[in-house]
Amino acid sequence: MFSIRPADFPQDNDNVLAIFREYIASAPVSLDYQQNEQEFIALDGKYSLPNGVVLLIWKYSEVVGCGAFRRVDAAVCEMKRVYIRPTERGHRLGEKLVTKLMSCAKGNGYQRMCLDVLADFETARRLYIRLGFEPCDPVSFNPIPGTHFLGRNL
Repeated sequence: MFSIRPADFPQDNDNVLAIFREYIASAPVSLDYQQNEQEFIALDGKYSLPNGVVLLIWKYSEVVGCGAFRRVDAAVCEMKRVYIRPTERGHRLGEKLVTKLMSCAKGNGYQRMCLDVLADFETARRLYIRLGFEPCDPVSFNPIPGTHFLGRNL
């Protein structure tokens, strides 16, 4: 029923933009500080191997979730935009997605993965902790109070 596979640019560009925008709209605070529209212009550069990847969760022919990582430096990548549509939660898709992101990052030479998670996303934070992420210093700017910064070796 569900499959997780890398986005194929430019073919999947519209799917990626739609699910990224859905994720941004779901956040309880403004994510404007991320300058998303600028990022969206160059998705295939920032989120294509070897720099990064976007994984899409498909339910038959519909995208219902996403996750990505991007290069910080030669050894470190940052997990970004992990999102499962609310109607599809409860199938352990988040765990499968994050595990696949970690495996893909390791397979592409990254030694460490970091992320930030808003305080409101407690279920996601618990998942990351369960998967071995621990508090760490930020690898990117996030001004939102209460944000947790986590990382783990791959």
